[in-house]
Amino acid sequence: MQIHTPDWVKHAVFYQIFPDRFARSKQPRKRLLHEARWEDWDAMPTLQGYKGGDLWGIVEELDYIQNLGINAIYFTPIFQSASNHRYHTHDYYQVDPMLGGDEAFKDLLEAAHQRNIKVVLDGVFNHSSRGFFFFHDVLENGPHSPWVNWFKIEGWPVSPYNGEFPANYVGWAGNRALPEFNHDNPEVREYIMEIAEYWIKFGIDGWRLDVPFEIKTPGFWQEFRERVKAINPEAYIVGEVWGDSREWLDGTQFDGVMNYLFAGPTIAFTAGDRVVLDQVQSRDYQPYPPLFAAEYAAKIQELLQLYPWEIQLTQLNLLASHDTARLLTIAGGDKASIELATLLLLTFPGAPSIYYGDEVGLPGAIDPDSRRGFPLEANWDKEIFNTHRQLIILRHAYLALRTGDYQVLYAQGALYIFARTLGTEELIIAVNTGTASAKADVDVTNLRTQPNKLLYGTADIEWNSTHLSLSLPPRTGCIFGSRE
Repeated sequence: MQIHTPDWVKHAVFYQIFPDRFARSKQPRKRLLHEARWEDWDAMPTLQGYKGGDLWGIVEELDYIQNLGINAIYFTPIFQSASNHRYHTHDYYQVDPMLGGDEAFKDLLEAAHQRNIKVVLDGVFNHSSRGFFFFHDVLENGPHSPWVNWFKIEGWPVSPYNGEFPANYVGWAGNRALPEFNHDNPEVREYIMEIAEYWIKFGIDGWRLDVPFEIKTPGFWQEFRERVKAINPEAYIVGEVWGDSREWLDGTQFDGVMNYLFAGPTIAFTAGDRVVLDQVQSRDYQPYPPLFAAEYAAKIQELLQLYPWEIQLTQLNLLASHDTARLLTIAGGDKASIELATLLLLTFPGAPSIYYGDEVGLPGAIDPDSRRGFPLEANWDKEIFNTHRQLIILRHAYLALRTGDYQVLYAQGALYIFARTLGTEELIIAVNTGTASAKADVDVTNLRTQPNKLLYGTADIEWNSTHLSLSLPPRTGCIFGSRE
């Protein structure tokens, strides 16, 4: 079977935005809440407080996003909900009025598309919320509700709020705030398919699917793909699956997953024993124990062999998200860890995804702390920002960094060297995670050219016909290219 994935994703650099925390609009607009009790923007976020970020605020920051080199945005949920993260959906057909509603989203979509920035929305289709109209009808009318079979009701009365009583229905992860859909009910299935179609017709460029592994109904995701792709064959479908995802990446379901199998080893290699274990142990990825270059190479080779190449090129690669602590905090504040991990992220096959604020050195422990307000420019770490800008520019400049072969040339001690090649375009990337300088003599008989132009970092390089000798300062990385 020929696998087809959206071409644009192979050339995308994603930016993940948590809408309540990125930007509040500065323009006077008609608003629901003039005197809103927003949390202070720079205060530590809480589980239930809102900071009042909105979609118009994001429109006003599109120049910043574009100048960073971003050409795709993945939004955590934007539909009406009574939670700051909006994973508790009330109405799948309405953008949350707090974010500016459908009108603001339409403006955002148009403004993004004018800049050739794609927009991917978060689809929470495994469960809804207690405030979802259909579930609310069950609360009001009990067994007489026409929507009873839309959920997994186990007995009466249902108890959505009082923890002293059994909920009497299935909530996701045992959470009674999140009643699970009964996907075996054809009406539920059709309802979700129509939501997916509606927003694709509205103009979005794809769906990120929340906990899709929870939906076990046979053929569900195959139908989802068929119906979305019938409207826009280039729509991106990416699943939130943290581990081995072969089951969903057979070409009939998702185009990619959030690639935590890349994040874990990459953080373990670059941050090593600096990793703050409290910040990672409760999550389903393994940025520990520390890895040496040879172990990292083995994990990366294993990952690259897991899925078809066409799928590898449309994986959503990341180092952090709203579900993890931020890299700066995981690495105990060590900036070199960020630079090295970001270098590996932006030279890896698949679409890199940057979690808003990581590019300016925003810290944050596991949620809710990892969902802080985007900082004022005065509080940016300019060094981390410049690293991101430079590396994104290089990724856009060299096709080999996006769709070229990935070949490990050397992996010993703390030194990892690989090549990305596409035809005659060849780049060599080297990373030294150690605290001492590293030297290597590398067999490069497989390369056609001698990439000796330093594009990024500082390093000494010498070529003879079949070997390259490379010397790299401690805790640094570099990129060499072969063409002007």
